Amino acid sequence: MEVPLKPLGKEDTRKLELALIFGTLMRQDVLEKIRNAEDKITWLDSLIIASGALARERAGMPVTKIAEELGRTEATIRNHLTGKTEAGKIVKETYELLVKNGGKLEFLIPGGEEIEKLRRENEELKKKIENVKQALQSLLSTL
Repeated sequence: MEVPLKPLGKEDTRKLELALIFGTLMRQDVLEKIRNAEDKITWLDSLIIASGALARERAGMPVTKIAEELGRTEATIRNHLTGKTEAGKIVKETYELLVKNGGKLEFLIPGGEEIEKLRRENEELKKKIENVKQALQSLLSTL
């Protein structure tokens, strides 16, 4: 999925926001932090708010408007955007990964390389099975 890194409208902003949320939550280090967090709901909320704030900032929205839309104080939004909060830092890292990968979200899915390796192995096994079937059919037809 291609993600707009500099959103030009509400739809693009929403796409970036969702990519930041999804991409951040699927990171192995973040999953561990969530597992170990005492207050998981608050932590998840912070990640979601930080994602929304960053997406809106990239769309050129002022902090006052972001705070209003997300129902948080301007100070909270600024803290997320400047990376003063852990959630803000993590979401910025996810954004940087998106930028580095040209706006492609696929690289953030855990096990992506492993899934691709298994897919290739599966295809190889299918070919081998097909070859065995053909050899058996050939053998049976000569009997």
